[in-house]
Amino acid sequence: MNFRLFFLAVTLCLVACVVPPDAEPLPAQVLPSDAPGDSTADVLGTAPDTVRYLALGDSYTIGESVSDAGDWPNQLVDSLSIRMAETHFEPADILATTGWTTSNLSYAIDQQQIETSTYNLVSLLIGVNNQYQNLSLEAYEIEFAALLDRSVDLAGGNADRVFVVSIPDYGYTPFGQPNQMAISQDLMLFNSACSVLTANAGISHYNITGISQQWPSADNWVAQDGLHPSQNQYAAWVASFAEAVEMQLRD
Repeated sequence: MNFRLFFLAVTLCLVACVVPPDAEPLPAQVLPSDAPGDSTADVLGTAPDTVRYLALGDSYTIGESVSDAGDWPNQLVDSLSIRMAETHFEPADILATTGWTTSNLSYAIDQQQIETSTYNLVSLLIGVNNQYQNLSLEAYEIEFAALLDRSVDLAGGNADRVFVVSIPDYGYTPFGQPNQMAISQDLMLFNSACSVLTANAGISHYNITGISQQWPSADNWVAQDGLHPSQNQYAAWVASFAEAVEMQLRD
């Protein structure tokens, strides 16, 4: 037997079996499509066949100075409809008006006489007008906590189907720029209270305040009124939390 050839063969075999430290790992084994636990529904959970969505808020929710299709609740519905093609989404119901405070919104819910267990998804964004009208932070905390409870009721008592969006910072707009520091400091306090109360209620909280502070470096970030977000900014909001909202619906 030629021992040189034998030794060479063994050496080549050993080299071939050693994986260098920086080599990419082998791809994970793919289960057959009919294997248990492999379906998208099993992985992500089963979403409702139809989703009714209620957006509660103020000018930021109604989309002041942008088209109906450009406000963020409707952009969210569009995004979720693509992400969850198996689910039918009704157009967003929006209960919001420019200038509303927490007390105004609560009163409007009373006037509308919305029944509980009506919606599969409820969002809440409120508080900027409390700050703008120099209303107390303490009153905001009490009224916002009550609105969280009412939002959960409207979602059939399911806190996992409710989410809160933080208050954008209008100090980073042409309107607010002269008083940017004072506005930002005030809103930081309101947003801190919002975040803590939301967490205590076991509700998802999506922080878009940093996105709102990208003006003036971001193009087309503010609507023509010089105060409210543009359609482009609302799109960035939705992009930041659409996947998380999808997971809420699939929970």
